[in-house]
Amino acid sequence: MAALTENMLVVNILLSVFFLPGDLADYCYGGLTPALRITTPNNMEALTGSCLQIPCTYETENTEFNSSRSIYGVWIKGGNAPYNVIFNSSGSVNTFQLEIIGNLKEKNCTTLFPNLATSHADKYLFRIENYPFRAFACADPLQITIKDSPWSPSINVPSDLKEHQSVTVTCSAFTPCPHSPPELTWNLQQDSLRQTEENTDGTFTTKIQETITLSDTHDGYNITCSAKYPVIGGTKTAETEVTLSVSYAPKDTSASISPSGLVSAGSWVELSCSSRAKPPPRFTWFRISKYGTFNVSVGQVFSFCVTERGEFYCMATNDLGNQRSSVILLSIKGNL
Repeated sequence: MAALTENMLVVNILLSVFFLPGDLADYCYGGLTPALRITTPNNMEALTGSCLQIPCTYETENTEFNSSRSIYGVWIKGGNAPYNVIFNSSGSVNTFQLEIIGNLKEKNCTTLFPNLATSHADKYLFRIENYPFRAFACADPLQITIKDSPWSPSINVPSDLKEHQSVTVTCSAFTPCPHSPPELTWNLQQDSLRQTEENTDGTFTTKIQETITLSDTHDGYNITCSAKYPVIGGTKTAETEVTLSVSYAPKDTSASISPSGLVSAGSWVELSCSSRAKPPPRFTWFRISKYGTFNVSVGQVFSFCVTERGEFYCMATNDLGNQRSSVILLSIKGNL
């Protein structure tokens, strides 16, 4: 019992030497303004078997800090400072094989987590050691979440698509580790421009882009993009699909008559117009006579009682254009 009490006393003394005063007690639990602040996303997601780059910068106004001295970065797992140190850039501790890839003298504490597992999911605190200055960024904990399934890529297509437009289609995938970005593929051109870009918060996104000139054949076309994330032992893939909606002027406009062939005077005939267009077209019927061409009806179907022969055609129109059909000849029996 005496030995156990003696050991506990030694531990308490060591904690006092390395973490107190003016450190954990004052800045984590004392309610004072933190001596160290870091800028990093509050929450970050990572994929099992992959890596995670944590963007990180720090600031301190404490007069004890001196960048000309040695500076060490420390990460504590579980938010339970100072008891679970998992990394110290001095080399004394590195439980998870972390690496600070930022320059601490330039107040850049960007850190790389390799080979993530579900056991990495936790809250983390950062600490700077610049003796005699030592401080935790207690007000800025980082929460890391680990997931088994990759993030689905997003496909960005401009709105209000019309034929003849040149538009840029972009497929984007969250990139937790720019050193090992996902491979993006889609059913557009495979030589599409690929790039990994840094976001405003220091995280990264991988993109591929393709510029296409739209036609009516693109309406209803499915664009599929897949993101293949490299992980330990293989890859993990997620896929996204979007369907294009393209407006276009009338196509394949045609007119028909029923009954066909010669008809008797005084009988009824029905002229019908069809066209492929988006948005759906309006239909107008015209009659050609020796006196000129006249608008005789509005609507897809034109029915009337035959009194004389004639030539007719229809016009399909929407906001993007119009197209006329070929001419239909109406012939009356015995009337050449």
